[in-house]
Order: sequence, then structure tokens, then C-alpha cells
Amino acid sequence: MPCPSSCPPGLLALMAPGLALMATFSLSSQAGDRRALPVEKPPGVKGRTLILLDVNTKSPVRIISENFLSLQLDPSIIHDGWLDFLSSRRLVTLARGLAPAFLRFAGKRTDFLQFHNVKNPAKSRGGPGPDYYLKNYEDARSLDKLYNFADCSGLHLIFALNALRRNPNNSWNSSNALSLLKYSASKKYNISWELGNEPNNYRTLIGRSVNGSQLGKDYVQLRSLLQLIRTYSRANLYGPNIGRPRKNAISLLEGFMKVAGSTVDAVTWQHYYIDGRVAKVTDFLKTRLLDTLSDQIRKIQKVVNTYTPGKKIWLEGVGATSSGGMNNLSDSYAAGFLWLNTLGLLASRGIDVVVRHSFLDHGHNHLVDHNFNPLPDYWLSLLYKRLIGPKVLAIHVAGLQRKPLPGRVIRDKLRIYAHCTSYHNHNYVRGSITLYIINLHRSRKKIKLAGTLRDKIVHQYLLQPYGKDGLHSKSVQLNGQPLAMVDDGTLPELKPRPLRAGRTLVIPPLTMSFYVVKNVNALACRYR
Repeated sequence: MPCPSSCPPGLLALMAPGLALMATFSLSSQAGDRRALPVEKPPGVKGRTLILLDVNTKSPVRIISENFLSLQLDPSIIHDGWLDFLSSRRLVTLARGLAPAFLRFAGKRTDFLQFHNVKNPAKSRGGPGPDYYLKNYEDARSLDKLYNFADCSGLHLIFALNALRRNPNNSWNSSNALSLLKYSASKKYNISWELGNEPNNYRTLIGRSVNGSQLGKDYVQLRSLLQLIRTYSRANLYGPNIGRPRKNAISLLEGFMKVAGSTVDAVTWQHYYIDGRVAKVTDFLKTRLLDTLSDQIRKIQKVVNTYTPGKKIWLEGVGATSSGGMNNLSDSYAAGFLWLNTLGLLASRGIDVVVRHSFLDHGHNHLVDHNFNPLPDYWLSLLYKRLIGPKVLAIHVAGLQRKPLPGRVIRDKLRIYAHCTSYHNHNYVRGSITLYIINLHRSRKKIKLAGTLRDKIVHQYLLQPYGKDGLHSKSVQLNGQPLAMVDDGTLPELKPRPLRAGRTLVIPPLTMSFYVVKNVNALACRYR
């Protein structure tokens, strides 16, 4: 099936690879030492407003996947079996901008999808009835559309199979999955696979649970099935995609890892920060909320490393809010603080891939709305892809801050991350470094580059809300210029603002920004 005319071969190589690692910032050494670095205050500069920043350029502290920032499409976008809109030239252009990446096709309706090998489902069944939610269909024509969209966009498709087709003994009934596998193999589709979505919630969905041990056996069964099909004998398999790691989810994960830890290529889970029904714009500015993910990472890593040390871990399905999000909140500029911090925190902790839920029109957590217009988190993701490489660097910062009061924690409202600049960005020579900074303060902050970064030319990419809606805005400006597609086949040029060598970086309040430090010749960044 041909791609839309906006899909020239080889454009994939122009896009940045997956994200790199976070170096969180607490006005102290990032590499585990919480003591403030001994520095002298520069003459004439107030220590309370100046931060000295240096980066360890000798070696990366983490190296993550080239596909670090990846995407998810929710099966709820299927309308009576059709996915024809995925042929949109505009949509392919937007998706290609975020390549290379994985495209995960999964969500709540995953475990109610049934595959029918027919080209015209309208002739083989009637229209949707009142029980449509429980009787979704994925027909051959729609699978073709889905795969062609991913392939044309430079994305690798991950397809989650229905895990709730069960035999009387509660084992997985693989008959429908086998039909889908045989069809996709006949088309030579390059697909990776999963089984189910949030299995810890099955009792809520259907009043019937599947424990971790049984789910592990189901994955072993699926792996055996894949090995019988030549096209998929070496296909990747990911799971179990549990929900937030509370007690029941952790118990399920432990049972799963005992049986199938060595069967999957990466262990996956999901995370949503807040209840979308009660979210307020101020929620996105709370550092305590930004830090909730850290504890979840620790819990998941503890279980995984107990059973399969070194196994890759993915956060598969992440968004600002649950319940589909809220209009003018989880799809606004304010939600970007959570998104950018999520990318940084996950990379710094060695999480290999993060899958954003959702790329398109699912509630209000998406990157692109139902009219195929890019939202603030899309532009933030595009900048990340263009500027950030997979090698994460440690930062060292020093400055003065007020002493904490007894019993009170001063959380970090200024967060700084450092990475090697993307090798795919030909505007910068290898050895350059990219910083990205979140300023949650309601005042501007000043950063002076020191050490290996001193007196280097810097390119600024400052992302701010555009228009009168402020943090609620669904439009953004880059260095003062509003961002919008040039036409359905063309993304805008992301123009930096050059800063003279040695200039202090001034970070406006409540903003996100990227700074490429040119020609550092960082040893860690010279080679891929």
C-alpha cells in the first residue's frame, strides 16, 4: 500500500533519536553527592540568583534506546472497524516528525478486540449496537491501514493482542490471535507483540481476574506461537503492562516474572499522574507531583532485578491525567512540565523507552487533536527528538539557596538535564551538548556555564505559551515565534536564538527550554 505523497524514503534519518537521560537538579552535585559544591561567588553577582553549571563530558551515565520517546494509539480510535483516517498526509507528516519510535497499538479496548480476516466488515456484520464497547473488530483492511501508517511514518508497530479470550480453565485462547498472526505474516509485516493491557484491572472490567503466574504461562504460550511462524520467530515480545505499581499490581508482576521474566524482551508498566476529574492547572506546577514517578520506578526495578537482573524496563502508557484527561489542562502548555520531567527522570533512572499515551485524539492526553493539529506536548516532543541523543550526562551545579526550615523539604523547582546532542541533527557537530531546563519558579533564574562549557556559543530554544490563555494555551511559541505547520506535508523550521559566548542563561519563569552548547568536543559525545 503506497504511503501518502508526503512520505519520501529516507526522511527518517533526519529525525532525532530517542531521548536521553535526566540529570535532576537540587542545587547540589547530581552524581549522588547531595552536598553543595564549594564555589566562590563571582564578584558583583548575588549568589541567590546565580547558578553555576558544568557537565561531565568524559563518559555518559546512561545510554538509552534510540526510540526512547515513543507513541501509542488507542484502539478507541477504531470507528466501526475503520482506520481510514490514518492515510491522512498531515497525520503522517506529524508522526514522521517523531521518528524513529515505536508505535504501540493498545489501550482499554485491546482485550475486547477480535480480528476478522475480511476486507469489508460492513458486508459481514451489521452496524454497532449498544454493546459495541465489548464487540470491537479489527479487520484485515484496518490492520493494513495501521501498519502502512506506521511504516510510512518511520515507526515500528507494537500490537497488543486480546488476552481476555479465555478457555474454561482460564488459560489463554490463542485461536483469534493465531488468525491475526498468520494474516500479518502473509503480508510480511514487521511487528512486535504484546498480550493484554493492564491485567491487574481485569476484575474491574469483566469480574474475572488473571493472576501473574497464569499470565506468565500465557506469554510463554504466545512466545511458542511466534516461534512457529517464520516471520515472527525472532519477533520482540513485551509485557505485562501492569498499571500503577500498587500492592495488587506488584503481586501480579512478581508472579509474572517468576514464570515469564526471561520470555519478554522488556518489562512494561503504565503511569498517570493525577485524576483528570479533579485536576487544576496548579497541579502541573507541584514538584511533589513530579516526584511521584520516582518511587514507582524504584518499585518496578526492585521486582525486575530480583528475577531478571539487567532486563530492560519500559514505561508503556504515560499521560498527565487518567480518565482521558481534561480539556484545557492535560492538552495545554502546563502539562508539558510533567511530560518533560517524565522524560528526564526516566532516562536518568535507566528506563529504556517511554510510550506516550496517546499520539492522537484519545481524551485530552494526546499530542495531536481530532483535527490533526499539533498540541503543545507535540512541539515539546519534536524539539526533544531533534536535539536530544540517547547518551545521558551527569551535571554538576552549585549556588546558594535558603536553608530549609525544620521538618520542611525544599523541592526542586528548577530541573536541569544534560545529554549529547542528537547525532542526526546535522546543524551541530559531534561533541556538542544539549541542556534542557524546567523552571517552575514564578521568577526568572540565571545560570552561568562553567568548566568545559565556559565561553562556548549557545543556541537557545525557549518554548513559551502563545496567546492570551497563558498556561492553559494550546499554542506555543519558540523564541517568540508561534509554531504551526507550514502545510500538510511540512513541519516548520525550529530556529534557535544564538547567544554570545560566555553569556549568562536567563530562564524565564514557568517555562521549558533547550540549550545546545556548541563545539564542546565532549569525549562522551564524539562517537555513537
